[in-house]
Amino acid sequence: MENKVIRFNLARISTDQFAVIETAFKNEAPVNLNFSLNFGANPELKFISVKASYKFEQETGPFMIVEATCFFKIDPDDWKSFVKEEEIIVPKGIITHFSMLAVGTTRGILHAKTEGTNFNGFIIQPVNLTELITQDIKM
Repeated sequence: MENKVIRFNLARISTDQFAVIETAFKNEAPVNLNFSLNFGANPELKFISVKASYKFEQETGPFMIVEATCFFKIDPDDWKSFVKEEEIIVPKGIITHFSMLAVGTTRGILHAKTEGTNFNGFIIQPVNLTELITQDIKM
């Protein structure tokens, strides 16, 4: 798809899941961070959603989980450019931008929820989403 300016606003943020399982955490054990993005669309409301999910895990399983969704309201005139036959196609550039906003939002939620605890030292490192999102997203 061509690169076009898309007018939008961040309409809503949802903290879908947050959990710290203190008994699952071992101080000296290595930590893995699993990350996923999920995309959604609501044609009636002209929303695109991006959910960022993170699981901090050790050998025994997750000890901290954070998931947040950002809902982006697309200008009705610009929404028309997403609709192709029966599909909604969001250009790579704008879905990458939305994903960066969702990741940053989730990072902030994690910090706020763990502030003042021993788990505040676990942060979501920057990730190059332009390398992960390589094409337009079809929904």
